[in-house]
Amino acid sequence: MCYTQNRFNALLSACVLSLIATAGWSQSLTWLGTLPGGNRSEAWGVSADGSVVVGWDQNAAGEGRAFRWTASGGMQNLGTLGGKRSFAFGVSADGAVVVGYATNAAGQNRAFRWTAAGGMQDLGTLGGNESLAWGVSADGSVVVGWAYNAAWQNRAFRWTASGGMQDLGTLGGTWSEALGVSADGAVVVGRAQNAAWQERPFRWTASGGMQDLGTLGGGTNMAWGVSADGAVVVGGADNAAGDWRAFRWTASGGMQDLGTLGGRFSRAFDVSADGAVVVGWADNAAGQSRAFRWTASGGMEDLNITYASLLTYGSGLLVARAISPDGRYIVGLGYNAATRRLEAFLLDTGPRCTAHNGDVDANGCVNDADLLAVLFAFGSTGSTLGREDTNCDGTVDDVDLLQVLFNFGSGC
Repeated sequence: MCYTQNRFNALLSACVLSLIATAGWSQSLTWLGTLPGGNRSEAWGVSADGSVVVGWDQNAAGEGRAFRWTASGGMQNLGTLGGKRSFAFGVSADGAVVVGYATNAAGQNRAFRWTAAGGMQDLGTLGGNESLAWGVSADGSVVVGWAYNAAWQNRAFRWTASGGMQDLGTLGGTWSEALGVSADGAVVVGRAQNAAWQERPFRWTASGGMQDLGTLGGGTNMAWGVSADGAVVVGGADNAAGDWRAFRWTASGGMQDLGTLGGRFSRAFDVSADGAVVVGWADNAAGQSRAFRWTASGGMEDLNITYASLLTYGSGLLVARAISPDGRYIVGLGYNAATRRLEAFLLDTGPRCTAHNGDVDANGCVNDADLLAVLFAFGSTGSTLGREDTNCDGTVDDVDLLQVLFNFGSGC
């Protein structure tokens, strides 16, 4: 191609704008610190856009405090229900609703639902004196967890403002616990005892009741997370050797062992909205705890290796507890060498790859700027490439270049 000087300058300007836009996608790791007087913190939930993180902080007296973190406001203490402790485990998609449990004035644990306007609301029990909340729907209207009934049996519950706390039953045994809920609140997952007193992961719906998801050959099993539509369930299960393994379950494929990072143990805690990305914890060959991310194409990857450039010497990501619906933001527990303490982290991995027609800068027009962006990234490989990888195969190559050329001028 031959260009005049003006044409070249225009191309250069477009390219610079494209690179600036791409720079906005840069990856980052944020250590969230602690509340005043705290000595460790752990993140358990993240909003859809990564702007709100929830979890708990431990103060000098060893008492937990539920927190809600934002970049502008830092870590906010959500208080208690009159007692000494509180822990936050879930947050709505917009970050406005937080759930967990806190002690009341009598020292009893109670499930709570927190909002800025209403503060911490005690969700009650199923007839006993204690309850814990673990998950919340995307809009914050459905809360799940477990509570004691009048017979002192812990039972999985599903709470709504209109219906209160609903006992979800068991798999034939005496107890159950709900640990996760789908985006619309219709599918609940967790663990329950069956008639043989064995622990089994379950998937509950109003129409089908509580479904046993099976095992990996062992006896201890639990489901922690579920995709937005309720079709993919993740958790941890014993294999025949008694080793904990992270699993991903679907109705068609059953329970899939996701493996480890070279050690014996792993556990999955959460999954992206589309069910494609799983996060959790695994040990490596040296027996060290490592936060992991799993995909069908990439398998289980150690986040400490993938994002080594974001970690200072001595720091590490130990457990990944939650992932945003789009798979971009991951939160959990790590070791911050700068503060010499266990600390909550927020990892921004950049936008996930979505195949497209060659409009790299997503401005609706496939033009010179998109072509130059692919040329400058040509030959790059990895699981965290931007939109230059038009077909999401992990490599910016001829296929991506041809995608831009074949659609050149589209939308302009």
